[in-house]
Formats: sequence, structure tokens, C-alpha cells
Amino acid sequence: MKQMTRLSLGELVSTTRTLDLQILKLDRRGAHATPEDLVRAAELKKIRLQAKDRLNELSHGYRR
Repeated sequence: MKQMTRLSLGELVSTTRTLDLQILKLDRRGAHATPEDLVRAAELKKIRLQAKDRLNELSHGYRR
């Protein structure tokens, strides 16, 4: 995956949606989730937060 700062607005939206689906899939495992699933879900949530922060910056015209 490209760095968040190099993605276009459309790519960020697509990335965020993909991350949401991956997180939802892992979260649905519930009690059957492995420790690796839990770690991966946490990593994906951090990445999703970065993407959403970047989307917010772009939508308000901020640049890093």
C-alpha cells in the first residue's frame, strides 16, 4: 500500500472501505478469533484511522 500522504482522495476512500470490510470480517470471529486475528484487527484499525485522518485533512484543504 502506498503511504497515506501519497494517495488520492478516491484511493483513500477506497482504502478506508476495504479496511472497514477487513476489520468487520475479523471482528465477526468473536470468541473464535485467534491472537493473530486480534493483532491484525488492531493494526488495521490504526491504518484505517490514519486514512480517515488524511481524508479529513484533504477535505479541509490541509497539507503536510
